[in-house]
Parts: sequence; C-alpha cells; structure tokens
Amino acid sequence: MEQHRTSHPQRRQRPQAPLSPPGPLSPQGALVEGTLGEGPAVYRVAARPARTVPPVVLALRRLPNPRLTGLGGGLFGVATMLMLGCLDWLLFGGSAVVYGVLFLPVSALTALWVREADLVTAPISVPIAFAAGIVPISGGAGGFGGQAMAVVTSLAVHAGWLYGGTLVAGLITCVRKIRVMSRRLRRTRQGPPVRRG
Repeated sequence: MEQHRTSHPQRRQRPQAPLSPPGPLSPQGALVEGTLGEGPAVYRVAARPARTVPPVVLALRRLPNPRLTGLGGGLFGVATMLMLGCLDWLLFGGSAVVYGVLFLPVSALTALWVREADLVTAPISVPIAFAAGIVPISGGAGGFGGQAMAVVTSLAVHAGWLYGGTLVAGLITCVRKIRVMSRRLRRTRQGPPVRRG
C-alpha cells in the first residue's frame, strides 16, 4: 500500500520592517514599535528633544551642592551664624538689620544642603543657629545672667528676622519633600525595570 507524502507548507518570510523614527505625532518619550524578522515586537524609547535651560539655573547648578546630615546642617548653621554675628559686631557695631539679612541666605542654604532623609531637621536647626549667632551682638553685661537676659531680649525684639528665616527654610524643605515624594510615586508607577534576556 502506498503512503502519500504529506508535505508541510513552507512558512512565508515576512519582510523586515525597519524601526521607524518617531514621527511628529508621537508623544515625547513614547514607545515606538517595530519588528525584526520573525521575532517578537521590539520596543525602544523615542528620544526626547533637549530642553533649553536658563543661564541662571546653569549658574546655580555650578555652585557647591553638599549633602549634610541633620546634625551637620545644624552645625553648619550655628557655626556660620556665630561667625557672621562676630563679623557684624566687629564691622557694623552689632547691627540687627545686617545680621537679619545675612540670616536669610544661611537659612536657605541649610535647607538646600540637608540631605533628603533629614529634611525635617532644617526648620528646627535654623532658629537655634539664629540664637547662637545673636550672642555677640546682643550687648549684654554683668556676667552670665546679664548676657542671658540680653540674648532673650534680642530674640524678642528681632523675632521678625527669626520667623522670616525659619519660613524660608520651611518653604524650601516643603518643596524638596514634595519633589522627593513625586519622584518615589513615579518610580512605583513605572514598576521594576524589565530585564531583556
């Protein structure tokens, strides 16, 4: 008895479609699909156009950007304000306005340079730094008691500068905390990175 040969139909090869560059209608950062031979569809991320950065932002990025712990940020603020208080006493005779104006950028730098894990410490350490730096310009006399009363009086009289610097540090801390939280939320939405094997 003859057996008929059964031939398998030959698979047709599909032409290779080149990976097309993203067109004008594709959104920035969208996935562009293309096929390579018989394999599965290959995805690649479309290149995002470079954004122009203002020169002020470029200049700010060139500044030193240390990351201080909570204790390091507090020590930085106390040491800087104590030094500025002594300089104010020597050069300007203990002017409270000069001291207050210098306190605002120190508050901002303390809040900017504290690392993300210790952001909550910046608004706490800034008032302590203000109190430490006001000792040289408070003008107390008569021993420890007179000096302590002069510091308390100076803190009460110049509370506006104290609140202003603390507000600056608090605002910067809040903005940085919101950015950290949004970055974490973006990472969780994207999920773990897919390994290509």
